[in-house]
Amino acid sequence: MKYFQILALIFLVSCGNKKVVQLPEIDHSDIFEILDVSPAYLFYDETKEDSIELNRKSLIGTTNWLVNVDKRLTLKQAIPKIVYLQNKKRNAEVHKNEEAKNYYTCHNTSINNLGFIEFTDVYYIEKQPIDFDLKANNYNIVIRSTSNIEMHSATEENALKSSETTLLQDINKFASKTDEATTLHLFFSQNLSFQDYISLKSLLNKLTDKNVVIANEEFIFN
Repeated sequence: MKYFQILALIFLVSCGNKKVVQLPEIDHSDIFEILDVSPAYLFYDETKEDSIELNRKSLIGTTNWLVNVDKRLTLKQAIPKIVYLQNKKRNAEVHKNEEAKNYYTCHNTSINNLGFIEFTDVYYIEKQPIDFDLKANNYNIVIRSTSNIEMHSATEENALKSSETTLLQDINKFASKTDEATTLHLFFSQNLSFQDYISLKSLLNKLTDKNVVIANEEFIFN
């Protein structure tokens, strides 16, 4: 991983101007080191109309991709660029490595070093929560902010109000009502900062109940 850090420093210096990605912070990560990598950068750039700049010149299709997203960007700004990168890798006809994965690079504050969140199999889809039909043992987690989260089920008329501090407890409460597998469908407001998005992703990675499954499709709503 030291190799990647050196590459990042060379990249920033070689650009001829100062471009720094403020990495999102997490306090937990199961992944600390990744080999055979190439980086992409999503910069927060106030001089651009959409405040974002993508640099992917260092990406090699057969490697693991480390996507470095500035935590100040919103999902509305970042997700289209991320989907572009995902499609580029998924649709590659040559120089393809089925074992290569995609990761978000984070600052793991618990060890003051890098941590990574995999998103290889995540599919981002634009959809409003009201347009999704729930089935039994499926729950919609609608996240408007870290303090404004709703959990919807097909069997309960009223949504359960939740927040980042109580989310895991509330999910376990829902899951304990049945012995069957529980599937969570995540809906994120496009106005969420990338920092808040990653904080919630890191939190959900702490789920230990094997009967709770998080769907690969993540919905972005306005």
